Amino acid sequence: MRGGGARRALTGLLAAACAIALAGCSLLPGLGAQAQPEQKSGSLPLPAKPAGTVEGFGAQQPKWQSCGKALECADVYAPLDWAKPEGERITLRLIKHRATGSDRLGTLFMNPGGPGASGVGQVTGNLQGSTSAALRAQYDVVSWDPRGVSASSPVRCLTDRETDERLYGLDPEADLPEGSDEWIAAANAEVRKYGEACQKRTGALLGHVDTGSTVQDLDMLRAIVGDPKLNYLGYSYGTYIGARYADRYPEKVGRLVLDGAMDPTASLSEVVYAQTLGFESALRAYVADCIGTRGCPFTGSVDAGMRQIGRVLQQVDRKPLKGADGRWVTVGTLITAIITPLYSQDSWPYLTDLFTQVPKGDATVALQLADFYNDRVDGKYQSNSSDAFSAINCLDYPRDQDAATMRREAAELAAAAPTMGKYQGYSGVSCGGWPFEPVGDRSAVRAAGAAPIMVVGTTGDPATPYRWAQSLAKQLESGTLVTFTGEGHTAYGTGNACVTRTVDDYLLRGRVPSADPRCS
Repeated sequence: MRGGGARRALTGLLAAACAIALAGCSLLPGLGAQAQPEQKSGSLPLPAKPAGTVEGFGAQQPKWQSCGKALECADVYAPLDWAKPEGERITLRLIKHRATGSDRLGTLFMNPGGPGASGVGQVTGNLQGSTSAALRAQYDVVSWDPRGVSASSPVRCLTDRETDERLYGLDPEADLPEGSDEWIAAANAEVRKYGEACQKRTGALLGHVDTGSTVQDLDMLRAIVGDPKLNYLGYSYGTYIGARYADRYPEKVGRLVLDGAMDPTASLSEVVYAQTLGFESALRAYVADCIGTRGCPFTGSVDAGMRQIGRVLQQVDRKPLKGADGRWVTVGTLITAIITPLYSQDSWPYLTDLFTQVPKGDATVALQLADFYNDRVDGKYQSNSSDAFSAINCLDYPRDQDAATMRREAAELAAAAPTMGKYQGYSGVSCGGWPFEPVGDRSAVRAAGAAPIMVVGTTGDPATPYRWAQSLAKQLESGTLVTFTGEGHTAYGTGNACVTRTVDDYLLRGRVPSADPRCS
């Protein structure tokens, strides 16, 4: 039985989302525990209802309350639809770590990526890994759960049981010939059913969780904290928020760092293509590192090891593994398990465990890795990251549902990434049948007239390939590129002294390198 279809196609689209759990985390903690604690979504006292104008929302006075050691949280209002600020309101959850020193520079906003990642979770679980002590001394560090995410007004789609069926069940179209008209129709029907469940439980918000709306939310938050310009540190998908902010509000750009850059111009199929090649390259690097070490399941050359992995994927594609709890490891779930440790070189040993167990029919490590990725602990999902991810991306990316185009792109991907590519194609079905049409802007960003903007790229980044950082820095009129020669997703906060010094000099002192620096 095949593990294909819309669920499998979503695996490629999910690649950038792992920053939710892994950005700044060098090792998967215990394979069952999450990198960040569970977030409580209960409401906090709200400020007085703002006037139904853009200016009115920016004048809110948050009622900050203690929500952890040296942390404060607050809820504020935002318009459901920024085109109708007098209409329905939603709420956004903020979290703040006050500057520890006396020489305060203002507020540094931060976003961890996703889309669908909790900014509140990033601060409560990984503030020290995401920012240096020097930044925390001089900035109030503020993050937020974007609209649709976690403790802000959330996207709601499925129960935990239903999510298990979606992520760990067998695909209903699995026995149809992949890429056939019947297979595409069945995949679209599955997405349509999922989207209808999201619409039923989320309501009108489902059509307003696009990145463009989040950019306007961010400018409102800047006004609320009283900063005339935005200082911002964005990781992964958070770079897309920052780039779109700079393009929309260039005169309000303070100091922006975009680490692990997305290319704002990339289409959905281009994103999946580049990420698949990135993860295939990272997988080769793991195999090369593994061969010859004790307990490594591979022998011979790197190519031979990659062929062995290919046979494991084919085996699971033909016959999915059943876990002790009844959940299935399809080839899509196995791909998720593989890419999870590839975000950090320190996590590669888990791949050795994975490729030792799966050929023996043992699903244990595969499920543990997929659970970590999907934010699942003891049968319960700790966030709505999967649902929010789908909802945001289906609004942000234009759809290309042409069957001939999808078949051609799938063949090209399979040829370019011979180990994983054949399981990542047909990204066009991932939003087919979604109840709201896309509204995203995939044009180039210029941010004409903006202050200097720092883009950071890692040469071996599998999730946000280095060429995306090159592209973004080139698009931005005032972009400067910091290159980290290394492996893993994002560079700042990984302990590289050169990257830390360069970013901190810029955020703390406004120093922009005279030439694009390279760190190794």
